[in-house]
Amino acid sequence: MPSYLSRYATPLTTGFFLVSLISGIALFFHLGASAFREMHEWLSMVLILPFLLHVWRNWRPFLGYFKRPPMALSLGLCLVAGLVFAGPAIMGTANGPGGNPAFAMVNVVASGTPAQVGPLLGKSDVEVVAALREQGFTVVDSEKPLAEIARTSGKDTMELMATLAGLKSR
Repeated sequence: MPSYLSRYATPLTTGFFLVSLISGIALFFHLGASAFREMHEWLSMVLILPFLLHVWRNWRPFLGYFKRPPMALSLGLCLVAGLVFAGPAIMGTANGPGGNPAFAMVNVVASGTPAQVGPLLGKSDVEVVAALREQGFTVVDSEKPLAEIARTSGKDTMELMATLAGLKSR
């Protein structure tokens, strides 16, 4: 490893870890989400590079950890902990509140028909159907749920939502 990378691998890992730690704690306690969420997400991604440099720099000692039980136990524990949180969402068995409420609302709107959603947009069902057809959606029956209209049109729900959002601005 070039010496300048070697000099900065651990300090950058430490600095970005502290940013991730502090912003993560703030997010956990719902303090300043608008200030910390994007910082936490992006700088945690940036942390990957210094982490990889740190592992590269300390490769031989790092490999030594795999010769003893604490590394396997720790990695196993971390995997189980991650699955406890992510498993229900991954398996589709999540109950109760959780997940992104914006995506939940997209599903609520997408389960409605053009006649049901039209008033939310200040439009009639005829105007909603016309806007969808204009954007390439195949609307055979205006009493079908919007998600089904998107699916039978070979488009995804987010494309449909973008069309509806554009209709609201007209």
